[in-house]
Amino acid sequence: MRRLISLCAGLILAMTACSERPAGEPLVRAALDDSNPPEAKASPSPTTTIAADSACRVVSFEQVPLTVCTADPAKHRISMANLGADKLPFGSLSALAASTDPATIAFAINGGMYGDDLNPVGYYVENGERLKELDRGDGPKGAGGNFYMKPNGVFFGSDGGWRVLGSNTFFETVGDRPQFGTQSGPLLLVDGKLHPEIQDDGPSKAIRNAVGVDTAGKAHFVISDAPVSFGQLARFYRDELKVATALYLDGQVSSLWDPASERQDKGRVGPIIVVTKREEAQAQ
Repeated sequence: MRRLISLCAGLILAMTACSERPAGEPLVRAALDDSNPPEAKASPSPTTTIAADSACRVVSFEQVPLTVCTADPAKHRISMANLGADKLPFGSLSALAASTDPATIAFAINGGMYGDDLNPVGYYVENGERLKELDRGDGPKGAGGNFYMKPNGVFFGSDGGWRVLGSNTFFETVGDRPQFGTQSGPLLLVDGKLHPEIQDDGPSKAIRNAVGVDTAGKAHFVISDAPVSFGQLARFYRDELKVATALYLDGQVSSLWDPASERQDKGRVGPIIVVTKREEAQAQ
């Protein structure tokens, strides 16, 4: 009898061990502020509109869910925002939302390098006023992180004309001050090719966001809804959005506010790219 009990106990332990999670298996963050495990979430369809009147849509690329928000010069304006009425940084998308009429907003997303005080680091223009000069330096080794992975770049524009340029090209070719501008880095794509220091699918994966402008002049903002590598994000711009030059905006703190779908990510942010509806678009 004792031997039979011992055999049964051993069988139960073996079955339990087979069902346990293998040691060292990494945890995967499925989405921002998502407490459900990845397997509990339904995979998004290849292209799904978040809301009928949203400028954003959900796509899947190489099994990674991404949200793509598109600003159209015919429908939208773009500006930068960092300081509130109290002259202090907003620090979050919820603070920005509390200061404006959501009906006028197509979407807003964090964009640009910043310091511990949440103020911009590198070129920054808001409402036609240059608040920070272009940073073309290399920086101390290890300082500035991805910002100093040359080439970095500038996203800028005026009157519906938006562009992404490498910082040196921007310095050498742009004479007139734009209405808005923000510097970040690195460039994910340079003339249709991956940044020379970016692997096709490197080990570094995080919630990330970026911007690129296509040949029709539309600005495509992408934020990953699961960890993504630099290479995956770059290839999505090149292969799916047909963008030649794309600029990395940030990682980990990447956040989106889309009033149409009532999405408002939490997190501490610095400069914010605000896409507003043109008056004629609001009236529709």
